Amino acid sequence: MSINSWISLILYVLAAPFIGGALTGFDRWLSARMQARRGPSILQSFYDVRKLWQKQNLVVRSSQNFYVVFFLIFVIFTGGLFFAGVDLLMVVFALTLAAIFFVLAAYKTSSPYSFVGAERELMQMMAYEPMVLLTAIGMYMVTKSFQVDAIARHSGLLVLVLPGVFLGFLFTLVIKFRKSPFDLSASHHAHQELVRGMTTEFSGRTLALIEIAHWYETVFLLGWVYLFFASLPWLGVLAALAVFLLMILVDNAFARLKWHALKSAWVVAAVLGFGNILILSAFKA
Repeated sequence: MSINSWISLILYVLAAPFIGGALTGFDRWLSARMQARRGPSILQSFYDVRKLWQKQNLVVRSSQNFYVVFFLIFVIFTGGLFFAGVDLLMVVFALTLAAIFFVLAAYKTSSPYSFVGAERELMQMMAYEPMVLLTAIGMYMVTKSFQVDAIARHSGLLVLVLPGVFLGFLFTLVIKFRKSPFDLSASHHAHQELVRGMTTEFSGRTLALIEIAHWYETVFLLGWVYLFFASLPWLGVLAALAVFLLMILVDNAFARLKWHALKSAWVVAAVLGFGNILILSAFKA
């Protein structure tokens, strides 16, 4: 790896939890304002994690902590691979592996709420994985490389060539960020009938680690959005922030279960993602 790749990797590992935590706090603050509430401070997410870290860590089975630790490690590993500029397919594989460890942790708690949440998380993984793979394939077809650093150095705006893939990727982000109407496995809203779904039986430092992992994951996913605009860095940063605002708007505008997650995600992947790639292949031929 180049020096720039090492710098990007180190910056991600050190700065991502602060950026992700601030974005999560802003999400909660803006969501409250949209609902005509005052809402918490933008720094509330950091206060919550600090408080969780000081609480007693009660577990059903000690092995559940093992899986949560590896969930955090592989989320950091996924973002590290991405910002280091390595193979995008390896990034997708690492992202899936991290999600599997999270599911296994929920299964280990022997809670009916966590069990159903884990089942739903597996269903959501089946929903978003095809579009995530199509996004990587679409970027390869334009840049002739799966290397993230090579994709970032591409001279043109990928979003202009891959508009369908970009829109399909945005759809998967709603699932990946667990926003309504797809907050099926775990929700930050109090109206969730599964209480907290997958994280119902987690507490203390273990729950704090899960929150930190989500902060890392948020920064990584927004980094992927940036990749569509990487030839104009300032536009990429604005686009990533705009997408995050869009996710908050969608979360507050749609009711849960309005659409079937699996069917709708596969339709989007087939029509927008695969359709965009077919058109691109036809023009290249």
